[in-house]
Amino acid sequence: MKDKFFFQCVNCNAEYPGHQVLYLCPKCSSLDSQQPPKGVLKVLYHYNEMSKSGMDFRTLDQKGFVDLLPITELSFFPNLRIGNTPLYKIDGTSGNSFPFDLYLKDDSQNPTFSLKDRASALVSAYAREKQLNVIVAASTGNAGSSIAGICASQGQRSVVLVPASAPAAKLTQMIMYGAVVVPVDGTYDDAFDLSVQISNEYGWYSRNTAYNPLTVEGKKTVSLELFRDMNYQIPDRIFVPVGDGVIISGVYKGFEDLLKLNLIDKIPVIVAVQAEGSCNLIRNLNTGFFRSENSRTIADSISVDYPRNYYMAREFNHHYHGAHITVTDIEILNASKKLAASTGIFAEPAAAAAFAGFQKYYAINRIEQGSRNVVLLTGSGLKDIGSVQPILSLPEPVQPDLETVKRFLKL
Repeated sequence: MKDKFFFQCVNCNAEYPGHQVLYLCPKCSSLDSQQPPKGVLKVLYHYNEMSKSGMDFRTLDQKGFVDLLPITELSFFPNLRIGNTPLYKIDGTSGNSFPFDLYLKDDSQNPTFSLKDRASALVSAYAREKQLNVIVAASTGNAGSSIAGICASQGQRSVVLVPASAPAAKLTQMIMYGAVVVPVDGTYDDAFDLSVQISNEYGWYSRNTAYNPLTVEGKKTVSLELFRDMNYQIPDRIFVPVGDGVIISGVYKGFEDLLKLNLIDKIPVIVAVQAEGSCNLIRNLNTGFFRSENSRTIADSISVDYPRNYYMAREFNHHYHGAHITVTDIEILNASKKLAASTGIFAEPAAAAAFAGFQKYYAINRIEQGSRNVVLLTGSGLKDIGSVQPILSLPEPVQPDLETVKRFLKL
């Protein structure tokens, strides 16, 4: 019986059957600590056969997209509500109306308050199907709290290696979910390398971003939802915050699957937004050799020296003529405040970076009148309240009497 899916290496194009547990390409993989990994695998399906069977999007949707996921049954997924997050149409901000359509896809509404639950849910479901009961991950925070929460709902054990500098709120989440948390006195890259070593030694299933090809597959569901929620049409442009390149690859992959099934005829312009102090993926999009610079940004979730999905993200960007822009930390903080005050959505800095990218595009007249634009908000601001403290001004307490309160309110 033919496998439902197969793997293809993004570097050498070698293909492998889907029934085996694979991480990187056995032929050309490399985990050089000074370069993004080579041999990252892409999950592919038998698109021609699926198209000939008359598959349509509504049928895919009704079946929970299981036909486009590397798993046999939806019953392996956690019973938490993963995905199906709100898509809000925003007419304007600060009293100004937009001459185009703007939508906010709020993935902070996932169970652990980040888009990464989409990847964790699929990794957990696959592990459950394969009877793998321990899942290990390296994380700057969101992926770790995500896999911890999802594993808690599935009765699985999670082990998370994190830089000791990870935000307290995210560490708190992991511990409350019952994960074994290993703080590493080093960088995310140090934690990543250690997690791979311990996964290999003990046979634990790795959730590591990009290293596990299912992380892209889980995140692509956000694109399938966007297509459904926009009445089976694609937007003109999507702003995506970028760190290691997995979320943006997932956004591309969801639309690419629809393209290969002849359900759409083109892919939206995907705008990669990176923090100016951590733009190693964008900086190397058109170079012959990857060169990293030390990352410094308040947006910890997208602070990455060596983007783990660099090669796949670069290929998607080139093949589908994607765009990119960088934003400063000040622009990110201001975007976070404006977004919260104008829409009621409090996004963490990494998510607010996408909104900052949108604002910058708008300011330089790169958004066409009448176009349809989406900003992907990937995580809740409550995950990292420390980052926004510099732009907050908390008033001193007043005496508990009406006249004092009136003077305070300048009434």
